[in-house]
Amino acid sequence: MYVVRKMHAGLPKRRGNPKDDFRNAQLYKNKIEKLKPIIMQQYEYTNKIYYDHFVLPFTIGLVVLLGYLCVKYYKWIKSFPKEERKKIRKGLFSLKTIRSGWEIFRESLLHHNIFKTNPMLGYMHMTFAFGWFLLIVVGKIESMVYHTSAFNPPYFAIFFRYFHPAQETFPYSNTFAFLMDLILLMILSGLTLAFLKRMYSKALGLKKTTNHRPFDLLILTVLWLIFPLRFLAESFTSGVRGGGSFLTHSAGNFFDTFLPIESLAYPAWWAYSSALGLFFLLLPFSRYMHIPTEIVYIFLKNWGMKQGRKFTAISQFQLYSCSRCGICIDQCQLGSVLNMKDTQPVYYLKKIRHHKAYAAQTDNCLMCGRCESACPVDLKLNALRLSQRSDYTRITKSSYEYVPGTAFQSAKIAYFAGCMGHLTPGVIRSMQTIFTKAHADYTFIDEKEGVCCGRPALLSGNHNAASAIMEKNKAILKNSGAEILVTSCPICYKTFKEDYNLSIKVMHHTEYLQSLIRHNQLKIHPSEQKTVFHNPCELGRGTDVYAAPDEVLKAVSHKLATAYDGKKSLCCGGSLANIHITAQQRTQLSQNAIDRYLTYRPDLIVTACPLCKKTFAKTEKPVPVKDIAEVVAESLG
Repeated sequence: MYVVRKMHAGLPKRRGNPKDDFRNAQLYKNKIEKLKPIIMQQYEYTNKIYYDHFVLPFTIGLVVLLGYLCVKYYKWIKSFPKEERKKIRKGLFSLKTIRSGWEIFRESLLHHNIFKTNPMLGYMHMTFAFGWFLLIVVGKIESMVYHTSAFNPPYFAIFFRYFHPAQETFPYSNTFAFLMDLILLMILSGLTLAFLKRMYSKALGLKKTTNHRPFDLLILTVLWLIFPLRFLAESFTSGVRGGGSFLTHSAGNFFDTFLPIESLAYPAWWAYSSALGLFFLLLPFSRYMHIPTEIVYIFLKNWGMKQGRKFTAISQFQLYSCSRCGICIDQCQLGSVLNMKDTQPVYYLKKIRHHKAYAAQTDNCLMCGRCESACPVDLKLNALRLSQRSDYTRITKSSYEYVPGTAFQSAKIAYFAGCMGHLTPGVIRSMQTIFTKAHADYTFIDEKEGVCCGRPALLSGNHNAASAIMEKNKAILKNSGAEILVTSCPICYKTFKEDYNLSIKVMHHTEYLQSLIRHNQLKIHPSEQKTVFHNPCELGRGTDVYAAPDEVLKAVSHKLATAYDGKKSLCCGGSLANIHITAQQRTQLSQNAIDRYLTYRPDLIVTACPLCKKTFAKTEKPVPVKDIAEVVAESLG
């Protein structure tokens, strides 16, 4: 059509006069004779099969990679239980698939979560992912416009600048050349930042960067060579034949002044194709396996696949979705405070993947969730680690027969203090005062006897023990006749809410206090004390409770904003999940957290967990640490 439009250009319009027919016919004949070479050229370039031997490395690498991925993913998905495969079939043709596509665009291409961590780091990752994606898409459209067909070899768009003679133009050729140069420049700028990150990670907001094994350094080098080689190949070709745009055309003219680009152009295309092919061949065995696997994982996650207590196929997808970006390293207090450099998820998951010994790292974790909340891929890191903890304790229902089945007075609210609550009696007294002042109908179900909620057993991998404990507590709760369960311990709260499958409402005492204040069931006398809030790991990141404690603390005091609010809250160091660190190391973690909060010069440090309060009590501090229930009770007068 493009040639036809050129044939008609400049010809006189026919007005219906028969006397002009002969003259017009002669004009058409002359025009056709002039355009015959162009017509033959267009025919040649739109109908020939484009091929050169240098495309083989790219083609072989791509075919092998796609074949490997299909077999690998098929085996994993096939190993899903029947019920899980039903979720996949059901979710495939639903809005969940559309949402997954949007998440892939936002996170896998634009890297939105990494941008929130650090804009420079986000830009670096985006240029590689989104830039490469744009090169493929825009390049494909360009080749389709030129070839006037969507059906051409997959390598044609990749090596378009080689197969397309620069002296020939086609619709929007200059626009396409400009766009492709602009995208290539964006990728090269990201490559520069990646090199800077490797040399000086702090420039991109990372205190430490990931230590890679030699194989990963090899494929990293290959990846870094791909786009400079493309730049050289297109620039040399532009210098010889013309074409290109502001980047490759200018570079080609520059190189032509001192290099034999006629001899270098063809080898450059071979080098570019070889780098691509080698990258594809090495990808399944490297950290870059995350590129395709992350996409599949996003779909599976949104279709309802969850990490259970055992290491399954969904665990494999998560394992291979880790990009080893290293963001989790800075988040880990074991690394930043205790200088433990091998237990962070990026190293832990790498050990599992490469079949290295990882037993020590499995148990050496605070399970605070800081790494998980910062993970740009949304990997369930705590659940993954728990799935590797062995259930080695064999406990039966009879193990807790010593606990009597206490008869409770019927009450609307059941209060469960938990183990750590009983070790911090000030919290219990404060809650009893609040219940009384609010005229609440409550019963204290573990006031005299009771058992642990089961969370420590779950964290250690002792699922049988946890199940026995839960059955005992379910019986106690049933006897209470309560409609609402209130607990002061976030550890208990998370367990009751997620693992017990209770039919009654479960509330942390911060949520209960929020409800009382909102409904004016408490007469508050707020103080002018400046407070900072330490949100416990299991309350904030563990169960997504952020608004309730903030609202309560603002109602009773002058709450200061800190860099450790919300998901960035620090672990107190008293975690029940870690059985490796010593008491001295726990105190070191606690002191570090206290010191960071003290930089804001508060009058009071407030937490919402009996364990955190007890752990902070061992530190040196110029200001007191109190539970939020104690602060509220004091405000009642």
